[in-house]
Amino acid sequence: MTDKVPYAVIQLGAKQYLLKEGDQIVAEKIDLKDGEVLTVKEVLLGYDGQKTTFGQPFLKNASVDLVMDGTKKGEKILVAKFKAKSRYRKVMGHRQLGSHFTVKAINI
Repeated sequence: MTDKVPYAVIQLGAKQYLLKEGDQIVAEKIDLKDGEVLTVKEVLLGYDGQKTTFGQPFLKNASVDLVMDGTKKGEKILVAKFKAKSRYRKVMGHRQLGSHFTVKAINI
Protein backbone atom coordinates (compact mmCIF):
# COMPACT_ATOMS: atom_id res chain seq x y z
CA MET A 1 0.00 0.00 0.00
CA THR A 2 1.89 3.02 -1.24
CA ASP A 3 -1.06 5.41 -0.87
CA LYS A 4 -1.40 7.73 2.10
CA VAL A 5 -4.81 6.21 2.85
CA PRO A 6 -5.39 5.19 6.48
CA TYR A 7 -5.94 1.48 7.04
CA ALA A 8 -6.19 -0.94 9.93
CA VAL A 9 -5.97 -4.66 10.63
CA ILE A 10 -8.75 -5.80 12.97
CA GLN A 11 -9.72 -9.07 14.59
CA LEU A 12 -13.41 -9.88 14.28
CA GLY A 13 -14.39 -13.27 15.59
CA ALA A 14 -11.67 -15.76 14.70
CA LYS A 15 -10.48 -13.90 11.58
CA GLN A 16 -8.39 -10.84 10.78
CA TYR A 17 -9.27 -8.23 8.15
CA LEU A 18 -7.24 -5.47 6.44
CA LEU A 19 -9.63 -2.53 6.07
CA LYS A 20 -9.76 0.95 4.54
CA GLU A 21 -12.68 3.36 4.81
CA GLY A 22 -15.49 2.36 2.47
CA ASP A 23 -14.43 -1.31 2.23
CA GLN A 24 -17.09 -4.00 2.45
CA ILE A 25 -16.48 -7.28 4.28
CA VAL A 26 -18.36 -10.48 5.05
CA ALA A 27 -17.78 -11.77 8.59
CA GLU A 28 -19.23 -14.50 10.76
CA LYS A 29 -22.88 -13.94 11.66
CA ILE A 30 -23.40 -11.25 14.29
CA ASP A 31 -26.88 -10.46 15.65
CA LEU A 32 -27.38 -6.79 14.71
CA LYS A 33 -30.10 -4.97 12.81
CA ASP A 34 -29.51 -3.34 9.44
CA GLY A 35 -27.90 0.09 9.79
CA GLU A 36 -26.56 -0.49 13.32
CA VAL A 37 -22.95 0.47 13.99
CA LEU A 38 -20.50 -2.08 15.42
CA THR A 39 -17.39 -0.59 17.05
CA VAL A 40 -14.44 -2.99 16.98
CA LYS A 41 -11.76 -2.30 19.61
CA GLU A 42 -9.53 -5.24 18.62
CA VAL A 43 -7.24 -3.27 16.28
CA LEU A 44 -3.96 -5.11 15.68
CA LEU A 45 -2.25 -2.59 13.37
CA GLY A 46 -3.02 0.94 12.32
CA TYR A 47 -1.72 3.34 9.67
CA ASP A 48 -2.89 6.96 9.82
CA GLY A 49 -1.28 8.14 6.56
CA GLN A 50 2.10 8.94 8.10
CA LYS A 51 2.97 6.41 10.80
CA THR A 52 2.33 2.68 11.25
CA THR A 53 1.51 1.57 14.79
CA PHE A 54 1.61 -2.03 15.98
CA GLY A 55 -0.41 -3.32 18.92
CA GLN A 56 0.77 -5.73 21.57
CA PRO A 57 -1.62 -7.45 20.86
CA PHE A 58 -4.13 -4.58 20.40
CA LEU A 59 -3.77 -0.82 20.00
CA LYS A 60 -4.98 1.32 22.89
CA ASN A 61 -7.62 3.98 22.09
CA ALA A 62 -8.08 2.66 18.54
CA SER A 63 -11.31 1.47 17.00
CA VAL A 64 -13.02 0.78 13.69
CA ASP A 65 -16.70 1.55 13.09
CA LEU A 66 -18.58 -0.93 10.89
CA VAL A 67 -22.13 -0.39 9.59
CA MET A 68 -24.30 -3.51 9.26
CA ASP A 69 -25.59 -3.97 5.69
CA GLY A 70 -27.48 -7.19 6.36
CA THR A 71 -27.18 -10.92 6.92
CA LYS A 72 -27.08 -13.11 3.82
CA LYS A 73 -26.36 -16.73 2.98
CA GLY A 74 -23.07 -17.64 1.36
CA GLU A 75 -22.39 -20.04 -1.48
CA LYS A 76 -23.69 -23.58 -1.20
CA ILE A 77 -21.21 -26.33 -0.43
CA LEU A 78 -21.99 -30.01 -0.86
CA VAL A 79 -21.28 -32.50 1.90
CA ALA A 80 -21.27 -36.16 0.82
CA LYS A 81 -21.34 -39.28 2.98
CA PHE A 82 -20.45 -42.63 1.48
CA LYS A 83 -19.96 -46.16 2.80
CA ALA A 84 -18.30 -48.70 0.56
CA LYS A 85 -20.07 -51.96 -0.38
CA SER A 86 -23.31 -51.06 1.39
CA ARG A 87 -25.00 -48.82 -1.21
CA TYR A 88 -25.10 -45.92 1.25
CA ARG A 89 -24.75 -42.49 -0.29
CA LYS A 90 -26.03 -39.23 1.12
CA VAL A 91 -25.44 -35.74 -0.28
CA MET A 92 -26.40 -32.65 1.69
CA GLY A 93 -25.98 -28.95 1.02
CA HIS A 94 -25.03 -26.18 3.44
CA ARG A 95 -25.11 -22.38 3.16
CA GLN A 96 -23.35 -20.47 5.94
CA LEU A 97 -24.88 -17.20 7.15
CA GLY A 98 -22.61 -14.17 7.04
CA SER A 99 -22.92 -10.56 8.19
CA HIS A 100 -22.11 -7.92 5.57
CA PHE A 101 -20.43 -4.73 6.85
CA THR A 102 -19.20 -1.44 5.38
CA VAL A 103 -16.29 0.37 7.06
CA LYS A 104 -17.54 3.76 8.23
CA ALA A 105 -14.54 5.16 10.13
CA ILE A 106 -11.05 4.18 11.29
CA ASN A 107 -10.02 5.86 14.56
CA ILE A 108 -6.31 5.48 15.39
